[in-house]
Amino acid sequence: MLAMRLKAPGGLDQLTAAELSPRDPGPGEIQVEVKASSLNFHDYAVVTGLIPSEDGRIPLSDGAGVVTAVGENVDRFAVGDRVLSYFFPHWQDGAPARPRMGGVPGDNVDGFAAETVTMPATAFSRMPANLDFAEAATLTCAGLTAWRAVMVETHLRPGDWVLVQGSGGVSIFALQLARMMGCRVIATSSSDEKLARLGELGAEALINYRSTPKWGDKVLELTGGQGADLVVEVGGSGTIAQSVRAVAFDGCISMIGVLTGVSGEVPTAALFQKNARIHGITVGSQQHQADMIAAVEANNLKPVIDSHYPLAELADAFRHQESQQHFGKICVDIGAS
Repeated sequence: MLAMRLKAPGGLDQLTAAELSPRDPGPGEIQVEVKASSLNFHDYAVVTGLIPSEDGRIPLSDGAGVVTAVGENVDRFAVGDRVLSYFFPHWQDGAPARPRMGGVPGDNVDGFAAETVTMPATAFSRMPANLDFAEAATLTCAGLTAWRAVMVETHLRPGDWVLVQGSGGVSIFALQLARMMGCRVIATSSSDEKLARLGELGAEALINYRSTPKWGDKVLELTGGQGADLVVEVGGSGTIAQSVRAVAFDGCISMIGVLTGVSGEVPTAALFQKNARIHGITVGSQQHQADMIAAVEANNLKPVIDSHYPLAELADAFRHQESQQHFGKICVDIGAS
């Protein structure tokens, strides 16, 4: 089978193709023919060395495919089942905790940049019935992160305002989920073309943050002085001050990304005066994923896919991600669908 391996200490030129032999499943394991994956910032951090990993690591946290063999004592899956990976294979339910947030594919253990994987059956859920493999593979990290931000950690109601930043996977999923539950969405971007596409997806107010650098004030204007009940914060240090300006009283800033830096000043006085909160989010649990899949099926939600790359061109896929020209998810086609 073909797999892509990463030589330490990392870098896109350190991704190399390798021919490996698939491993038969042992007790409690299943073998999966991987059909598709998708790229996340977490994957980029691993392959570029921002997150150190073992020499020879097979990257990519997202995976969708078909069960091809089942080990002893596995009764939840059968050969032919379509399955979707978990980002956190040990976090079944309940609150986040350090022991539950290990074993991340493509980081702590080998991931899905391979034509075949053999992993514990507990590392997979069923796939949404309404999605193909590439669409399903966008959900594991980005989709579930947005689900937790919009549906779990806040108490949004129809008509509430949600602010999303940019046009990456998490932000677009958050827009789709917010609209699905009847919320009003404001979207920011530096591209008028991307803003137009965000409008087509249901964002009713659009802000170009290059022409409107104090976009927090614009959010207050658009919401009649109220502010956004939820801010899906993917920028980090470069955007947090404007997010605090934009958030409503008793609102929530879901801290998800660090695209503009890992540390910076937070206007703490403005934050506590609004009785608002910043809530850090790292993907979600297996129960969250089950709930998300049920909602995806019930509403026929379709992920937005920017482009497809074959597994052998994984480095080029990451270069496209690095360019920040994408709109939605970048998918990696691995096996024949």
